[in-house]
Amino acid sequence: MRRVTSSLVWVMPATVYSVFEMTKSENLLIVADSERDADMLYAVGMFVPDPFIYLRNRGRNYIVVSDLEIDRARRQARHCCVLSLSLYQNKLRGEGIKRPGIVEVLIEILRERRIRSVVVPHSFPCGLAASLQKRRITVRPRTGNFFPQREQKTAIEVKKISAALLMAEVGMAEAIQVLHVAKVGQGGRLMYRDAPLTSEKLRAVIDTAIIQANGLASHTIVAGGKQGCDPHEPGYGPLRANEPIILDIFPRSQSTGYFGDITRTVVRGHASEAIRKLYHTVLEGQKLAFNQVRPGVETAEVHRTVQEFFEREGYKTGKHHGRMQGFFHGTGHGLGLEIHETPRLGPNSAGVLKAGQVVTVEPGLYYPELGGVRLEDVALVTSSRPRNLTRFDKTLEVR
Repeated sequence: MRRVTSSLVWVMPATVYSVFEMTKSENLLIVADSERDADMLYAVGMFVPDPFIYLRNRGRNYIVVSDLEIDRARRQARHCCVLSLSLYQNKLRGEGIKRPGIVEVLIEILRERRIRSVVVPHSFPCGLAASLQKRRITVRPRTGNFFPQREQKTAIEVKKISAALLMAEVGMAEAIQVLHVAKVGQGGRLMYRDAPLTSEKLRAVIDTAIIQANGLASHTIVAGGKQGCDPHEPGYGPLRANEPIILDIFPRSQSTGYFGDITRTVVRGHASEAIRKLYHTVLEGQKLAFNQVRPGVETAEVHRTVQEFFEREGYKTGKHHGRMQGFFHGTGHGLGLEIHETPRLGPNSAGVLKAGQVVTVEPGLYYPELGGVRLEDVALVTSSRPRNLTRFDKTLEVR
């Protein structure tokens, strides 16, 4: 099977500029690294592994970075005024502060600009907030999305998500190919290259293909049989013929930081009639959900449509012998710089869908006596019909 590779290069997303259209009276402050903090990456558009300062004051954007990052920041974050952390530290040493750290530097920067109040993300470090408040600087955490604009993607962002989704599809194609050539051994165990095919081995095949496509895979799910009834179980041990295997792949692009997400359920060999019915019910539920993914539709209504359909088809949800079975997770979630972001499509989710949002559509049914089935595609909400960004086909049996 031909392997697809990617050579993406970070390009400043148009949304970065929309970040700075917020009320100019607000002083926005983030102190975090942009490797793990999606808001910081969204604000500055470059990866920095250690915490640094981002400040928006009077419509102008500042970042304070170490000498290690300063030249790269000047190239990659041109919409920001780049300030030197070491220069501020030297200045503070000259004023008698022996070991000035990021707290002292931040207080000095705020003092210079006569800033007495800042708006921070809800995840802002508690200790740092306390240090600022001791200096009579008001710290106001913003509930909800720090940058509401992140919810609705631009065309450039959609391309980045699509590229990350292609990485996921590369991994999926490799997995399907391995299952295709695997032999059925004693007791129904799958054999690959004269050794048992395990969840761990198939996950390694998937993750390696994604790395070669310039992505990073983490906690890829390869869960066979009853293991698939725990939706977040990564899977372990030998895989077997004639039982469902859930493959859930959600890599992050190393170039852009955006995620892709795809799930397929396959059977190597022959699926029982019960599994076939389960699979086609989930597939039909996914189609119903897609038809609901339109601007103005309540997010909870999308989930309710699927849930009620499953109930009508006889697939009940609830506890049985002490464990959940049926459809007991949300129908989908937003996708972007985080694998799970706003909006959520679940029973208790609030709000309505908007054009430009990118969401997963991933209903599933799980019964220990059968196994689990989940199917997941990624939808772009448009002004009319949703656009399915996922191109990988859906086939239950692999032979």
